[in-house]
This record gives sequence, C-alpha cells and structure tokens, in this order.
Amino acid sequence: MNYYCYIAGMPDIQIDNQKSIPAQVEILDELKQILSKGDMALLDLLRLKYDNANLLNFLNDRDAELNPLGTLTSKDWTELVELIDNSDELNPPRDKRLLKYILDFYTAVRSENGEAQFDFAEDFLASLYYKYGMECKNKFVADWFEFNLNINNILTALTCRKYGWDIKSAIVGDNVVAETIRNSVSARDFNLKAEIDYFDALVSISETANLLDREHRIDALKWNWLEEQTFFNAFSIERVLSFWLRCELMHRWDNLSMEEGAEIFRQMINDLKKGVKF
Repeated sequence: MNYYCYIAGMPDIQIDNQKSIPAQVEILDELKQILSKGDMALLDLLRLKYDNANLLNFLNDRDAELNPLGTLTSKDWTELVELIDNSDELNPPRDKRLLKYILDFYTAVRSENGEAQFDFAEDFLASLYYKYGMECKNKFVADWFEFNLNINNILTALTCRKYGWDIKSAIVGDNVVAETIRNSVSARDFNLKAEIDYFDALVSISETANLLDREHRIDALKWNWLEEQTFFNAFSIERVLSFWLRCELMHRWDNLSMEEGAEIFRQMINDLKKGVKF
C-alpha cells in the first residue's frame, strides 16, 4: 500500500537539525490512523524494542512507568507474566500478545523460585529480538534488524580485540556475520571486509575517542543506510518506516549528556569483561 498524502506532507528532517523532528508519540498517533493492518504490524515489530525495555522495567518494578511507544501496557504485562507463571505448557503461546521470543526469554531468566534473574537480561533479550525481527517477511525490516545486529557484533569484536577479551563469547546471534567472526577471530578483518561494505567505517568508528562522537557516527551510518534502502520507494510503507526510524535516531539525543554517554560505554565495557555466553 502506498501513502502518498502522508509522505508528501512529511517534514524534510536532517540529521544535523533536531528542531524539525516531530515527537515520536505524535508520529505514532498519526500512523495508527492511516496504516493498513499489515503495515501497522511492521511498525509494531519495530516498536517491540520499547516493549523489551518495558518488560525489563516491569519485572524489576511492577509499578514502573512504561514507555508509551511500546505496544503493551502495564495491565498487559501483568496478565502475561501471570499467564506464564501459572501455565505448564505455553508452546506455542495461547495469547496473541505473548510473542514466542518473549516467552523464551522469560522462561530462560526465571529462576526455580519464580523470580527473574537479570544478569545480562537486556543483551539476551536483544539477541532474541534481533532473531525474531530478521525472520520478518518484509525485506526492508528484516535487513534493518540484521544490519543493526552486524554493527553491534562487529564493534563488539573490535572492542574485545582492543582489550584482549574473549571475542567468541561476546558475539550474539547466529547469522553469517556472527558465525564468521566466531570462526575468524585471528583474522585482522574477521574475514568480513570483502563481504561487509561498511566494515572500514566501523573500524574508524571503533577508534573514535570521543564517546558522543562515536555514537553520532554510528547513527549517521544507520541514517545513510535508511536513506539508501528507501531511495526508490517514494511512497511505500518502507519510506514511512524509514521516517519513523530516522526520527527515532534523532530523539535518542534529546537528553543524552556526555556523562550519560560515558556511562553507557562503561556499562558496555563491564558487560564485555564478564564474557557471558548466551
């Protein structure tokens, strides 16, 4: 389905100008009114990143305020967690709100006494989410998930090599790039340079000393990918989803200070040091 009127009226957002970016909630409210059922399902797949964060917050604090960009409410999470806790067999899930990867995550981290174990839960959940997204039948969406997985794994591998940490245990997922890295840890380019056209860009990013500059460069790489992938899809759902994702990239910087950027990097380093396998 094409969205001529909506796309024609979209603001011309630029990566170096946040003033023109509409609020993500406002975009969502408008898209709910115009997207077809199938296209809304694609947007909801992208919104699951907020559900993932909401689930972790909910398990830590049942009264936590959840991000409204997620697809599920606190009431939904209460009902779903109770459903899992009180059911012996949920494969496949009986409730449409309970996605298979969420069920797999929760049952994996839940201890014998029923309490959730949170060590590396965020990374574990993210790896399941990437895999789920890469199975999407829409090529643009599936490729977006794999592109993000590849970026994270390559930067992780480069960081591990820099500090002499175990690379294999830090890589998540089981796609071609992930397996190539695991099988080529001694190769200077992990045998990826000929296959990944943005490999050199990631090497340069990994060597960036300023943490905020590093994150900006990662987002610029993603921004360029989104524009290239939708250049010939002038009025398609892919163009709408690209607009959503580019606005999302911009809003990531709304409240991020240098200190917060440093804390993100420190947390990443601490996680890598522990070398947990999923």
